[in-house]
Amino acid sequence: MPVTQKQVKAALERLALPDGGTLISRDMVRALRFDEMPGTEGQAKVRFVIEAPSPEIAQHMEPLRRAAEAAVLALSGVGAVSVALTAHGPADAPASSPPKAGAAPSLKIGGHSKAQAGPIKPKGVARILAVASGKGGVGKSTVSANLAVALSRQGRRVGLLDADIYGPSQPRMMGVSGRPSSSDGTVIEPLHAHGVTLMSIGLMVPEDKAVVWRGPMLMGALQQMLGQVNWGELDVLIVDLPPGTGDVQLTLCTKSELSGAIVVSTPQDVALIDARKALDMFKTLKTPVLGLIENMSFFTCPDCGGEHHIFGHGGVAAEAEALGLPLLGALPIDLDTRLAGDAGRPVATGAGPIAEAYAQIAKGLVAGGMA
Repeated sequence: MPVTQKQVKAALERLALPDGGTLISRDMVRALRFDEMPGTEGQAKVRFVIEAPSPEIAQHMEPLRRAAEAAVLALSGVGAVSVALTAHGPADAPASSPPKAGAAPSLKIGGHSKAQAGPIKPKGVARILAVASGKGGVGKSTVSANLAVALSRQGRRVGLLDADIYGPSQPRMMGVSGRPSSSDGTVIEPLHAHGVTLMSIGLMVPEDKAVVWRGPMLMGALQQMLGQVNWGELDVLIVDLPPGTGDVQLTLCTKSELSGAIVVSTPQDVALIDARKALDMFKTLKTPVLGLIENMSFFTCPDCGGEHHIFGHGGVAAEAEALGLPLLGALPIDLDTRLAGDAGRPVATGAGPIAEAYAQIAKGLVAGGMA
């Protein structure tokens, strides 16, 4: 007999929250859905999201997420369960709250760039690898976050620099909040999540505030986040670039010792037009392109199991072949990836086909000496 929404909610109602109430009574369950599992008799995959009141609370709810997963999996008619953990948004400290120990209120990001004696190479960082796209909306930041996690799971020491100044998304995707500290107002201590060292302009400004800067301030911010952050000993620093071919890309390629770049695109013709511009930019700036990644390559229907090529088929593979570059991987578009990113736990932290696809890309980069 198929499992019902009432049964799932009854199972979750039995899980008490530490501060009182349950997931159901506190209205913390979202997007509850049931997907039929092909090849099974009446078995369903149950998916839902637990939405915490704040990121700080969400950081302590992983045991409850696992308990909810186990409670639903024990129900008759349930073959698999996928539970994501998310939060309303970053919690802002009250205006009257005293500064945290170690915080440096005078620490500012975004001043004009300063003269350099030579290209920046952060101390202890072996390689700097840029992840780029010509066009926005192709999943470049999602790929950056998951690739960083996948490389960390391969035993590499990984840093992730969110250089998308106007649209920083890595704090949300990596599940971190709070302002980086500095003991002297100069050296910045980054944050850490999922085995990755992280720095983003999004950690320095409220999530809903726009960064309205001209080019010189963008370049200054990138210069600071490369040269003033205590990155520690890293095998690879992944830089999540903004889309396009503007100031940040130019600064990174000309003012740092960049080891190489990966270009992300969907197979859609419109995306490929802009991806070619990104490839031409790296060629002009004499930055080696290590390969291409095709994102949103296909969609597997949860109802019929059929594979659908929503954005076209094979465009990135054909481009890579024409340019003599490796196709590093083809990643599908799926709900779990989106839910995991919104919840601050990149899909590469778990198991399954998507995590394995990122693991294979990471293994290829490591085997090729690129990460």
